[in-house]
Amino acid sequence: MTPIIELEDLCKTYASGEEPVHAVRGVSLTILQGEFVAVMGTSGSGKSTLMNILGCLDRPSSGSYLLDGIQVSSLNRDQLSDLRNRKIGFVFQNFNLLARTSAVENVELPMLYRRNPLSAAEQRKKALQSLEMVGIGKRAGHTPNQLSGGQQQRVAIARSLINDPVLLLADEPTGNLDSRTSCEILGIFQRLNDQGITILMVTHEPEVANHAKRIIVMRDGKILTDTQVQNRLQAADELKNLPTETVS
Repeated sequence: MTPIIELEDLCKTYASGEEPVHAVRGVSLTILQGEFVAVMGTSGSGKSTLMNILGCLDRPSSGSYLLDGIQVSSLNRDQLSDLRNRKIGFVFQNFNLLARTSAVENVELPMLYRRNPLSAAEQRKKALQSLEMVGIGKRAGHTPNQLSGGQQQRVAIARSLINDPVLLLADEPTGNLDSRTSCEILGIFQRLNDQGITILMVTHEPEVANHAKRIIVMRDGKILTDTQVQNRLQAADELKNLPTETVS
């Protein structure tokens, strides 16, 4: 398997008053193509800082970070932006959709920044295919205020996949969803992972993390445990045990 993420003695320190804050302390980690990894930890554990570094939204203070073989720490701001757009798809807790823009137009947005842009017709076709992949193709013309929370998150996932990234980063992707809808979204992640997409998900909920294949727990900026999941939860099985009155 090809390494997608390779970290070697990664550190991140922030200046805060008289005492520096060591948010990430000497983390070494490899994530291979096709893995589904959940990162857990309490507030202040360093998981969010690590996510920002992995997403090329922040720089490490020291150490090495290779993303799909590319040394990230040596890139300038424009190069980081280009790398994010080509290599990483993001899914956030708050969906981050443009309110007055249709679902299909929201999905098209990352393609506007491609190094080799597609024609408008090609963009529309690809966006519609991405929406179909997550089961919301029939809502392509709807704006976010016409969609439920679960439907908005499906649009966000479709958007994250539009440039065929090597890595999908999900930050508390079920944090604003009810139990049934959370299971549906986790089921989408599992299906995408079964298709070979590498996923790293930050969550504070053990029941969410257990849908992954590997769980990393952080504490005080370090990796406390790194465990392969023996009994991975299947979202479809969980749905059978949930009340039916909630909708996504």
